[in-house]
Amino acid sequence: MVIVTLQRNKCIGCNYCVEMAPEQFQMSKKDGKTVLLNAKDKKGFYTIKSNDHLILEGCEKAAKACPVNIISVKLN
Repeated sequence: MVIVTLQRNKCIGCNYCVEMAPEQFQMSKKDGKTVLLNAKDKKGFYTIKSNDHLILEGCEKAAKACPVNIISVKLN
């Protein structure tokens, strides 16, 4: 299982995550910060759990590209 977590409140709106993994991330038109699609919010940490290992590479690229290091990707 792939687990992706985003600390959205620390997002600076650089858009790198969307460029690396557009299937999982998109920019909000309301506040210019990224949104982790289909994520559940738990105290500012937005998380998705997916059995689709095809998302792993893009999400790892997004995490590495993020200048404020607010995306984590784990395999469980």
